[in-house]
Amino acid sequence: MAKRKNKVVKQKFRSTQRFQKPDPRFNSMVVTKFINRLMWDGKKAIASGIFYEAMDLLAEKVSDAEPLDVFLASINNVMPQVEVRSRRVGGATYQVPVEVTRRRAQALAVRTIIETCRGRSGKPMAERLADELVQAYRKEGASVTWRENTHKMAEANKLFAHYAW
Repeated sequence: MAKRKNKVVKQKFRSTQRFQKPDPRFNSMVVTKFINRLMWDGKKAIASGIFYEAMDLLAEKVSDAEPLDVFLASINNVMPQVEVRSRRVGGATYQVPVEVTRRRAQALAVRTIIETCRGRSGKPMAERLADELVQAYRKEGASVTWRENTHKMAEANKLFAHYAW
């Protein structure tokens, strides 16, 4: 923390990006991040098995494109451009629309797709994941609905954009 005229001023925190190896099958960093997010209790072999099985199912369901291309397009279709952040001004708290960095947008998209799949039941996780990725690829489904709702909230609160600093 820096001192300025007897006042303590917080310095802005910058997160550091750790190096991760791309996954062995697709050689993609996005896939690595997705598998790591899918993983529970450090069981990476199970998480990668689920993901690769979902990609095999994806290849069957969408025959006109490569599974990796479908996966990346699905992630892009779920990535939000803006989000709302709470900002306290005076006694009131405003929902202020803020642009999302590409890194955060990708993380939000991955998290949303996985949470949506976990919220469903009745099928194995690989099938749920494949179904959600196909729906996101076609710009439908719960993940894309979440993105649209996020954009609608930002649009509705555009009035408070001048509080974004």
